[in-house]
Amino acid sequence: MDIQRAMLNPAAEFTNPTDVFQQQSLTREQKIKILRQWEYDARELAVADDENMPGGPPNQLDEIVQILCRLNADRVSEPKQRESS
Repeated sequence: MDIQRAMLNPAAEFTNPTDVFQQQSLTREQKIKILRQWEYDARELAVADDENMPGGPPNQLDEIVQILCRLNADRVSEPKQRESS
């Protein structure tokens, strides 16, 4: 697993958010950071869907939020937007 890639694009490294939670090699903080990025991506996808621009992967926002709660993640930190390459 490429942790840096997972932090930028979680869906590229994990099939679903539960896989992040179950990954033994990640610290709690790494899991939260990855899930926060995935949450950001899911919220962006929801906005696109609302604007009639579907076509992305299924939205997993509910699952992400549930797992963040299980990790006792606070709602203070927000992920940074991905940098364009």
